[in-house]
Amino acid sequence: MKKIIVSVTNDLTTDQRVEKVCNSLHTDGYDVYLVGRLLKNSEDINRDYTTKRFKLFFNSGVLFYAEYNIRLFFFLLFKKKDILLSNDVDTLLPNYFISKIQHKKLVFDSHELFSEIPELVNRPKVKKIWTSIENWIIPKLKNNYTVCNSIANYYQNKYNVQFKTILNVPNKKNIENGIFPFETYQKKIIIYQGAVNMGRGLELMIETMQHLENHLLIIIGNGDIYKDLKEKTSTLKLNEKVFFLGRKKPEDLKKLTPLADIGFSLEEDLGLNYRFALPNKIFDYIQAEIPIIVSNFPEMKQIVIDHKIGEIIEHRDPKFLAHQIKKLLEKDFSNELKEAKKILIWKHQEKKLLAIFKNAK
Repeated sequence: MKKIIVSVTNDLTTDQRVEKVCNSLHTDGYDVYLVGRLLKNSEDINRDYTTKRFKLFFNSGVLFYAEYNIRLFFFLLFKKKDILLSNDVDTLLPNYFISKIQHKKLVFDSHELFSEIPELVNRPKVKKIWTSIENWIIPKLKNNYTVCNSIANYYQNKYNVQFKTILNVPNKKNIENGIFPFETYQKKIIIYQGAVNMGRGLELMIETMQHLENHLLIIIGNGDIYKDLKEKTSTLKLNEKVFFLGRKKPEDLKKLTPLADIGFSLEEDLGLNYRFALPNKIFDYIQAEIPIIVSNFPEMKQIVIDHKIGEIIEHRDPKFLAHQIKKLLEKDFSNELKEAKKILIWKHQEKKLLAIFKNAK
């Protein structure tokens, strides 16, 4: 049985992509060992494969990355393995060194265009470090995959190295209806699920609610601007139209999303990483069989065009967006959503994923 060590810098509990990959590899007969880190608020996890989480002294900034990468290097050095799976550039350095020192196969999964994430836009020195790691290591890699065609093409054009596309789609979900903790009678429900961070179009959507009567906006998730958005909602006197439910467990979220009439993914153009984004929530909306409205970015746009399950935002103006949402909600996308739901699921990506590991060089 071939042993694979999978490494990430998160605490394992919310990384659904890595969980799906590990489950697929485990089911296919690999001995999977997943490594991440332990945080103060980390929940217990119980998986069918082995997991380990480092308890670190530092949990943010340069010292965190330095400590984690050093710990990971020595962990990998003394563990038996046949294949290394590095998730994102922030785990790539120790994996690459070990693969060279011990002549082990290395697979790289790029969840995003790491050197272009918004957190690095105004930090040129830090960005330069990550870009240098990319420039040095990625051209040497042989077994690579990423979340969408735009990022795959970017890496291929920049580094002349092949990347496969493994979409981060969910497992097929049956519709389960829950209940919101407030009155929704005869109201149209607009939903957002995911990180409540800058650049997600949440401010725009809250402002848009000023121009929508008999509509409710439900925001599920947490993040850096959560308090700011609640204050904005109060300032605009929208507390009876905009509701914040915080972070929900996947099993609870699965029951709430189908209650909505439309889901949105209105990311702003904060660099290539957002421009090439194909957020998980889009696929979750599709599994819940609700239409979507998305930013005019290549990957999101293509999903809407290919499957005819929503619309692309025309103008980032609250009044215009309100008008577009009203018109969209008059249309019926139910048949198209049912068809898209059958196609955009993990089992159709799994075959391509397993082929990468089977044929790893």
